[in-house]
Amino acid sequence: MNTTNLDFATYCIGNLSRRLGISSHEVYQRLKSSGILTEYIIPSYDVLHTFSKEYLLEDLTEYMREKGVLPS
Repeated sequence: MNTTNLDFATYCIGNLSRRLGISSHEVYQRLKSSGILTEYIIPSYDVLHTFSKEYLLEDLTEYMREKGVLPS
């Protein structure tokens, strides 16, 4: 992971935290435990960072639901 990927992951976590109303630490734990962070966000940076903020957050929220780390 390089600093660009780390900055992007931090951006995603912070914005998801605000959107979902849960702490950044809790968002990080859910993304990490489900594999979303290391198997989706980091490897897909080249594509994901081109999305609008709203689209990105919607995509990540839906994926978190699919993985069972958010209620449906």
